[in-house]
This record gives sequence, structure tokens and C-alpha cells, in this order.
Amino acid sequence: MHPYLVSARRLATLLLCTTLAACAVAPPASLPPVFTDSAFAPAITIDANQVFALSEHMRQYLQTDVNRTARTGNPRVALYNALYDKKQLKLEYDASMTRNASQTFEARSGNCLSLVIMTAALAHAMNLNVRYQEVLGEENWSRSGDMYFVAGHVNLVLGRHLDDNPGNYDARGMMVIDFLPSNDVAGYRTREIDEATILAMYMNNRAAETLSAGQLDQAYWWARAAIVQDPSFSGAYNTLGVIQFRHGDLAAARQTLAYALTRTPDNTVLLANLAQLLETAGLPEQARPLRQRLLALQPQPPFHYFNLGRAAMEKGEYAEAARLFGKEIARDPYYHEFHFWLAQAYARLGQLPLAGQQLALAMDNSLTRNEHSLYAAKLQRLQAIPTH
Repeated sequence: MHPYLVSARRLATLLLCTTLAACAVAPPASLPPVFTDSAFAPAITIDANQVFALSEHMRQYLQTDVNRTARTGNPRVALYNALYDKKQLKLEYDASMTRNASQTFEARSGNCLSLVIMTAALAHAMNLNVRYQEVLGEENWSRSGDMYFVAGHVNLVLGRHLDDNPGNYDARGMMVIDFLPSNDVAGYRTREIDEATILAMYMNNRAAETLSAGQLDQAYWWARAAIVQDPSFSGAYNTLGVIQFRHGDLAAARQTLAYALTRTPDNTVLLANLAQLLETAGLPEQARPLRQRLLALQPQPPFHYFNLGRAAMEKGEYAEAARLFGKEIARDPYYHEFHFWLAQAYARLGQLPLAGQQLALAMDNSLTRNEHSLYAAKLQRLQAIPTH
């Protein structure tokens, strides 16, 4: 079994203002006793103000490319066009890390949470009203090594200028900015979330990313900062519990995950991680009711058919592997790795055209530049194989 992490990579997406120097901030009295600061190396400095801070290049861009157009038209449309018209800033999607506003602008790329943060930072500078929405029921799974990630989805709503008369409210004047195609967004249920939650999501993503890179101490301080920023955000408790688990602090991890479960008792990620921890600690009897509850809520966990397919590949059962990978794709048609492994199964079966189709889908659904380049190279090599 492997730990599950909550992130906001597809935030729009894992999976978000005061200055936080984690080494100097004591948890407020309202926070639960889940922190184990002394077990980790001295804290890195985490400054929440830097998440939305504008760089000088961003200020110049507002003056030269946005405000000039905004003066003669709708400022929200001017901002949207300046950012997302391919002829202008030319932003690219890249989920390799979660960047703050200025980093995203300089790199011209980021995951969806990074793009939302950058857009909100510019909107704030234009004195526009900004709201954040979580899209309910929109979760996607991914993995890195032996860790699994579940990412939620948020979007951004730009309202009228803050100086406008609030009595002249017009719902038609609200602009939803979402990084899914418009037909995918239609009909989604949403709930409004605070900017503190967006900050916590950003910090939680950084915790998950540094943990994935093996930087346990840094990951701890990022997760801690996320909880301090928004004590109601359950994803940060899960990440903190996984970090403590990986660090060997089983008692602390158990306390953290159990506390989070009291707040969200049907959270399948927390149930799976706490059950795994209890089994690791030699307490299978205490884990059993959690496994039973998890089975009732989630009879087939994420990656179930994918893992069975990989096992079939190891046995040389390529037709069975292709069938199982196909079942996983039916559940999540947009995850690149499922298509990649189905391509491998087809290649082993000698069905090269089908393998090429799946490699193309893996490339189209890749989340980072490196993944895209990898699949493109494999597809090029496959297409170079002569057919008879």
C-alpha cells in the first residue's frame, strides 16, 4: 500500500495574508495539537505575502498591455485577453511545480493553481473584485513514485471594479475564468472559498511537491504553514500526517490523521492513509473497521485496474493487461500514464497502430513538459518502425 496525498495541481484546478515565518509562528490556541516542530530541522521561511506579490515585470505588463486596453473597454475582458490570448503572453500548462504569481509570470507557465494565483494577483492590482470557487465532485488522481495524489479543481470569478456602485449589481457582469473547456464547466456545482484557503492549497501543494522530492523537513514546514493559514482545510492535515508517517513519527501521524477524520469521517484518502499506518504499526484489528468503511465508500480504489494491469504485464499476459488498462481509462480517460501503459501492452501484442494512438493520447494529456517530450520521442520512434 502507498500513501495518498491531496494536492491542487489541476486547480484553475491537487488540487490557494500575513507573513509566515514558520520557525517563529506558534500555533494559535484554536489549532489542534498536531505539530511536532522539534522532530524536524529548523524551518524554512514561508512568506504568504509573496504568493500574490507582483514583480516589476508584472506591473509593467499591466501598464503597457492591459490597462491601456481596459480604459476603452471592459477591464475584465482586457485582463483575460492579455493573459490567455495565444498571440500575447503565450502561457503554457506545466504541472511540474506550483509557482507563486511572479514565478508563473516569469516562466510563462504553471499548473492551474499557479495560473489562478497569477490572474488573481493582476486582478487585485486592477482593483477588480475576485472570488474563488471550488468545483464539487471534480477530482483527478495521479502518482509520483510510490505516492498517489488526488487533485481538486477551482476556478476564478472576476467581478466589477471595486469602485463601482454595489447597488448596481449585475450577474451578467461576472466573468468565470476556468482552465477547462467551457462545455466541460457548464452545469458544475461550486462553492465559494476564501483566499485563505487558496493560500493553504498553495502551501499544501508545495508540501506535497517537496515531500515527493524527498525533502521531508521542508515539506513539514509547508504543511504546517498551510494549516496555520486555514485550519479548516483538511487536505493539509492529510499531507502533514503522511510527512510524519514517512519521517517515522507514527504516533504523531496517527494523531494528525485521526483528528482530520473526526472532521471529515467519509474522506477516503484519510481513511486509506490511517488504515495503512495502523497496519504498519502492527495494529491490524484497529485498521479493519477503517478498511471496511473504505470498501463501502470506494469498492474499487483509484489505480485498482491499473495496478492489476501492471501485474499482468509482468506475467507476460499482455491481452489481459490491455483489457485492465482499458477499464482504468474508462474511469479516468485523461490520465497520461494509463494511455502510456496501454500503448506498451499493444506494442507487445504487435498492434503498433493502436500503440501509436495511445502514445498520442498520453502525450496530449501529459502534465509537464518533460512528460510531453518523453511521449513525443517514444511516438516518433514507434512511427519509424516499418510496417508490413
